[in-house]
Amino acid sequence: MVRSARPRCRLLCLVLALLLALPCLCAAGAPSASPVHTLDFPKLSQLTNVGEISAKSAVLIDATSGQVLYEKDAELRLPMASTTKIMTALCALELATPDDVITVDARAVGIEGSSVYLCENEQLTLLHLLYALLLASANDAAAAIAIGTAGSVEAFADYMNQKAKALGLKNTHFENPHGLDSEQHYTTAHDLALIAREVLAHPLLRTMCSTRKITIPQGEGVRVLVNHNKLLRLYDGAIGVKTGFTKKSGRCLVSAAERDGLTLIAVTLAAPDDWNDHTRMLDAGFSTFESVRLCGDQGFESLLPVTGGKEGYVLVQNAANISLTLPRNRSAMLCTVELPRFVYADVEADQIVGQLVFQCDTDGDGKTEVLARLPLITAYAVQKRKAKPIWQRITDWLLRRAPTL
Repeated sequence: MVRSARPRCRLLCLVLALLLALPCLCAAGAPSASPVHTLDFPKLSQLTNVGEISAKSAVLIDATSGQVLYEKDAELRLPMASTTKIMTALCALELATPDDVITVDARAVGIEGSSVYLCENEQLTLLHLLYALLLASANDAAAAIAIGTAGSVEAFADYMNQKAKALGLKNTHFENPHGLDSEQHYTTAHDLALIAREVLAHPLLRTMCSTRKITIPQGEGVRVLVNHNKLLRLYDGAIGVKTGFTKKSGRCLVSAAERDGLTLIAVTLAAPDDWNDHTRMLDAGFSTFESVRLCGDQGFESLLPVTGGKEGYVLVQNAANISLTLPRNRSAMLCTVELPRFVYADVEADQIVGQLVFQCDTDGDGKTEVLARLPLITAYAVQKRKAKPIWQRITDWLLRRAPTL
């Protein structure tokens, strides 16, 4: 008696259906779409607890986001005196390297104002001249740098203006590298703060601006350079940046301070009481805001199951640990972990498999805002196990249980 072949046909149809469904099953275990690394700086309210500011124009900004935390006529065009020199330093390092040797041109000797008394044909590295520029505020060093890197003061000033345009500064114009008075040499407190932000992002310049004292060569002897910025000695956490003064501009000051990861930049133009102005602005900023590392000091780690791999799990971690400036008075931070239940081998190292979503009510309106989305990546690769293809294993399993003819 011949048995019916229908059961076996049904099983074979079932195998075919399973094979057709495999792509859908695999897709169900994978993350839907690669998370995009986004960072939405929360809008920070401006300070109201600064007190009286003597400056004609002033601003305080957050170095992380560039947001204005306090301002007083911050878009008013005014002369900037020797605070010019932070842009000079920034441009010089784009045109030459710190170790480049510059021969002092005759046109740089005897420039009026602050000086380190350079001699014609004297040779110094750009690094030494930059220290003279930023600590001693040497006008002859500024001219020597400009001529040595761009060929002339005029050509260097053109480059400074190109840089200002590249930084998006609409109310700044340079005519020289030292800041001596000129009708078309001006800036605003806000623009100058943004230049300082760029300077502080440069590791070498950040170090130089915070240096209190150093020596550079002078023939067979040395020149002793002392930083004119008293805040480096008077204010806790001060890291720069530059002083300036002419009779026309009055007292000008760019300062910056860092505490617990929070860096603030303050600028005053035409400020009779600039040291106290900066102390008030910085104090108000540090008492109101703080820097928050989104993933804490240790970062985020989790084990994610791996299907079909030589290892059963893969370590997942945050790709970056970003800090945000937030009000001290805010709601608790909410972090949502978005990960699939598992992933299929092969798994590549640094493969994006999910994301962390950070939310917080920063303005007290009772609504949480998404502040950041940070990718979660695999810490290492997990190779696929050497085994029969899944369709072969399913087929073998079903055929073993199929009725025989």
